[in-house]
Amino acid sequence: MTARPIVVVGDTLLDRDIDGAVTRVCPDAAAPVLDERHVTDRPGGAGLAAVLAADQGHPVALVTALAADPAGLRLAALLTAAGVDLHPLSLGGATAEKIRLRTRGQVLVRLDRGGTGSVGDGLPTSTRDLLAAAAAVVVSDYGRGVARVCALRAALAAARVPVVWDPHPRGPAAIAGVRLVTPNEAEVRQLTGHPAGDSRVASAARSADELRRRWRAGAVAVTMGGDGALLCHAGATPLVVPAPASTEGDTCGAGDRFATAAAIALAGGAVVSEAVQSAVAQASRYVADGGAAAVRLSSGGAPGRIGADVPGRIRADAPGRIGADAPERIGAQAVAALVARVRGVGGTVVASGGCFDLLHAGHVSALQAARQMGDCLIVCLNSDRGVARLKGPDRPVVPEPDRARLLAALGCVDAVIVFDEDTPHAVLSWLRPDIWVKGGDYAGGGTGQPDLPEAELVGRWGGQTAIVPYLDGRSTTSMIAAARAGRPRPTGPLLEGAR
Repeated sequence: MTARPIVVVGDTLLDRDIDGAVTRVCPDAAAPVLDERHVTDRPGGAGLAAVLAADQGHPVALVTALAADPAGLRLAALLTAAGVDLHPLSLGGATAEKIRLRTRGQVLVRLDRGGTGSVGDGLPTSTRDLLAAAAAVVVSDYGRGVARVCALRAALAAARVPVVWDPHPRGPAAIAGVRLVTPNEAEVRQLTGHPAGDSRVASAARSADELRRRWRAGAVAVTMGGDGALLCHAGATPLVVPAPASTEGDTCGAGDRFATAAAIALAGGAVVSEAVQSAVAQASRYVADGGAAAVRLSSGGAPGRIGADVPGRIRADAPGRIGADAPERIGAQAVAALVARVRGVGGTVVASGGCFDLLHAGHVSALQAARQMGDCLIVCLNSDRGVARLKGPDRPVVPEPDRARLLAALGCVDAVIVFDEDTPHAVLSWLRPDIWVKGGDYAGGGTGQPDLPEAELVGRWGGQTAIVPYLDGRSTTSMIAAARAGRPRPTGPLLEGAR
């Protein structure tokens, strides 16, 4: 990052809207039957806050916990596509999902699942350094554990930057000294135990003042929907900031927009009252523009919609059986199950990646060497679209399903996952391998020492990168050239990455 980032800290959920048509009633129950037409995924919770901040053109980093399941993998892909720099913490159990079944814009039912796992206690040094170097921090607490991590709270307390704390009634108290706390009316009443009074403003002001003193915060801004916000600071009289216009619409994510807008303003040198005015204006505009449903990812052309033609997604649905009796070894579910088993017994997870077009002895040699470094080897495979972007429109020679099956058939490979992005950063942030291995020759920043582009990312969770040499004279590119020229493949010393 060239500028100091806005850092968002908190719990991330996967929001999924399933839209369809209702034309009949279930014959065995008094319930409508929804015929699914399309599905839209987007990050929720702190993930949505990070996407909203990135949408304003700021460099944004997200410190969150991701589970090793397909939903966590989907979140990593969506966040990376939105330009969010992930700093993942480990999460046991399943990723929290909120699934809304809708027809004609109306929600029929919401299904919640996952989100019961515990967040790991460790905090990498790189995350501490990130918080210390931030322009501002937004704690987007959804009561699922990230804001309770002791090491993270200590790092936040030590950071000399503006902190905006968006609380949740199930979450912990804010650390002492935060610049601004941003509950809504219902949350501030739950946090203080005050019932709603006759006067809305008086009730909000009384609760906000108590919360400010109890948490030793600089100020508390209570969001009041279409009526704006009430700011309580050291003075006896609160500041009421009205919304610029009364708007109707989906308010999902409006609190996240408010908190991130306030943090961005504080990072730019605004005083708290100015930051709250800016936040009210931006949250109102956000609701008027359609709220969370109007959010579109800005990188990689990925709007977050599920389907075989969507770029920028990690493929959880790649073909998975090598033969009739072979176990499932391809896709996010297979990888998640394998990682859970290996880590459950204290094993080491090794990963490698590449295009692996025209699998040859050089590839096999490198993968065998990688497998010897740990207890399982997962291959992150570039999709057909990814290979075409990297290598040109005439590649790959071997299509994605065949490349995946060939790799999975190798005795040294335990599982394969396909990804569409140009880099493996999203899948690595989800997988968090102990060792990331590449085959070939890499020059490290003019130092003459080997380095990998993923080294900084893998180091965030304490992982290690490694390079293994290829067999001399093996190259997919030279094999293709020789085949097209109708001559034997040339031999000679050549080292090539696993592409």
